[in-house]
Parts: sequence; structure tokens; C-alpha cells
Amino acid sequence: MSALWCSGVGQAVVVVLAAVLDRIVGDPWGWPHPVQAIGQAIGWGSSGIQRLKLPPGGERSLGVLLGLGVVFGSGAVGWGLVHLAAMVHPAVGLGCEGVLLASCFAGRSLRRAAEDVLAPLESGDIPTARQRLALYVGRDTENLDEPEILRAVLETVSENATDGVLAPLFYALVGALLPVGSVPVALAYKAASTLDSMVGYREAPYTHLGWFSARLEDALTWLPCRLTVATIALLSGRPGRVVRLCRRDAPADPSPNAGWSECAYAAALGVQLGGQNVYRGQVKEKPLLGDAIEEITGDRILAALALTRRAVLLWLGLSVSAMVAVALWTSQFISF
Repeated sequence: MSALWCSGVGQAVVVVLAAVLDRIVGDPWGWPHPVQAIGQAIGWGSSGIQRLKLPPGGERSLGVLLGLGVVFGSGAVGWGLVHLAAMVHPAVGLGCEGVLLASCFAGRSLRRAAEDVLAPLESGDIPTARQRLALYVGRDTENLDEPEILRAVLETVSENATDGVLAPLFYALVGALLPVGSVPVALAYKAASTLDSMVGYREAPYTHLGWFSARLEDALTWLPCRLTVATIALLSGRPGRVVRLCRRDAPADPSPNAGWSECAYAAALGVQLGGQNVYRGQVKEKPLLGDAIEEITGDRILAALALTRRAVLLWLGLSVSAMVAVALWTSQFISF
């Protein structure tokens, strides 16, 4: 059996193992996580740069170095850990790859966050729902009523379906086709996403420091986001409607990706997202996405989570089948 065959099947096994681990285990509270280490590196780097009190051009330049250093450094560390584990035993290396790759997926964490807020809502405990929602969103939650809480949850679920689940899966599948493997590429994307969430803001003090990180994440997420929109449109059973509403509404969102992801889910579910949000006391109007055919309910949120699961299964099924088929064909071709 050729090395190419073993490599192709091995990468397919790693991606499936990671998806299963994320589905069953997720990210247990209190356990060490690669994103925590990435976040610490970003925090140290950004604090050090800010202490220098540089002019805007200097901050921008060091912001580029910070972004590139964290992204490529995360990929390199992931590659090193996998190879060290493989030196102990191939099975240990496979397990290490699966665990590291699973840490890049946030499917179970996203579902747990949604259920954590929905549970008190079902019993009418609005104050607890507000408190729990504040753990997961950036907007002010202390004055939200039930419809606004539900909208916030669905917006979080639909936006993070791309950058927290499907985009990391996309880069894991891309990495499976490369000599470095899935883990370094997926970790590099996760680092870019973490950079954006920590320093990728237009407001001070990150206006200059984080501009590169924000644009890098936007660029890396652009293609998987469009693939997500196409997948959700297909799974909705009304692809024409979903695409039409996304083309109508998503460009109004200032983010090149978040509006498209949220609008795809809104159109598929027949609800409307967007509207007035409050951040640190400041009111911001977000564009309306989709048509308000149905009210946002807990069932609609669970349906959104189900759409994401089906999208993951579809991507996995098609990609893993293709990887195994190519590896089999290559192995047979070389044998001649």
C-alpha cells in the first residue's frame, strides 16, 4: 500500500475524528485550549506594542508583524506538536492531530451557548437569560426583552457558524491536501480569527494596531463564507430565495462576511435579523437582513444549529469521499 494512499486516508481519518470529538466532547470548561495560548500571545504582543507609544505608521507596521507572527507561529507550533507526538507512536500522532484539530471547531460550544441562554427563557427567567447572554455577545444585555434576546442568540449562532465552525473546517480540508496537514492550516486560521476578535477594531486603542488583523481575517473568511451561504441555500430547499435575499441585504452590512452568513440563515429560516443594538451605551443600527415571515423563537434557533450540523456533514461527506477516492486512484496509478 503506497504512502500516498496512507497519507490520504490518514488525513481523512483525522478530519472525521476531529469532527466527532467536537460533536461529542467539545471544549470542556477548565481544560487547556490552544486558543487560550494564542490569546495570551496576542495580549502580550499588543500590550508591548502599545507601551511603545508609537505613531500610527509604527503601530501599523508592528501590527502586521504581530498578525503574521501569531498566525504562522500558531501553525508552526501545531505542526511541531503533531510531529513530536508521531515520533512517540503513529497512533499518538493521530490522536494529537485529532484533538488539536477538534479544538479549532466550535460546533458543540456554539450549541451549548445557545442552549445556556434558551433554558432560562423557557421558564420565563429573563434576568438570568440576560446574564448568560452577556457571556457570549458584545452588546449590552441588561435591558433586552425576550424577542431581543432571541435575536441576539440567533445572530450569534448564524455569524459564528461561519468563522467558528465551517471556516475552520474549510481550512482543515485545505490542509489535508497539503504536505503540512490539517492541523497547522486550521490553527493558523483560528489564530487569525482570534486576532480579529481581540485587536481587529476600528476604535481606539486598536485602530492602527489591529487594522491588518481585521483585514486578514476578512480575506481568509471570504471564500468559506460564500461556500457557507451556498450550502445553507441548498439545504434550505429554497436556494433561489436565500441567494436573492443575501444579494439584496448582506452588502449593507459593514462586515464583508458577517452579514452574508447571518442573512443566509435568516432567509433559510424565514426570519429577520439586524436592527438596533447597544454597545457600551452607544446605540448602533445594523442593517435588516431577511424578511420577517416568522418570529424568532427557540425552535428557529435550534433549526439554525441543525442547518450548521447538516452543512458540516455535507462538507465532510463530499470532501472525505473525494480524498479517499483520489488516494485510491493515485495508489492504483502508481502501482502500474
